[in-house]
Amino acid sequence: MSGTYLTKNGYQKLMEELDYLKKTKRKEISKAIAEARAHGDISENSEFDAAKEAQAHNEAKINQLESKLAGAHIIEDVGMSNDEVLIGATVKLKDLDTEEELEYTLVSEDESDYEQNKISITSPVGAGLLNRKINDVTEISVPAGKLRYKILSISRE
Repeated sequence: MSGTYLTKNGYQKLMEELDYLKKTKRKEISKAIAEARAHGDISENSEFDAAKEAQAHNEAKINQLESKLAGAHIIEDVGMSNDEVLIGATVKLKDLDTEEELEYTLVSEDESDYEQNKISITSPVGAGLLNRKINDVTEISVPAGKLRYKILSISRE
């Protein structure tokens, strides 16, 4: 199955971004183009060129989001087991080398945010945790070496 897999929150976030780009950003850019045009000769007007470039970038981003959302598959947490690490799961881990406890939520690439401990299922750590169960020990190869984690718990938001 092709397309993008998103949690409900991830889908909503992309919809809000699309709404902002279409309703607010478009108006701001249109206003900037009109102001630059009012300054006279547009053939040598750097403000006009910058505004037109911003417009092209915004429209490309809108097209990208519309395509992504049109083919999106929403991951439903309802009825999903907490016995196995799947997309949307929050996993509590113990680093077997440092004894440190960590917590990650597995999400799609579009939703990943390391600052919020949301890691992509396609990242080395995310892929290494997928389909594991509580008390499983997994060894994951990363550019810095190998990570050894024990899965302490699996939960859903």
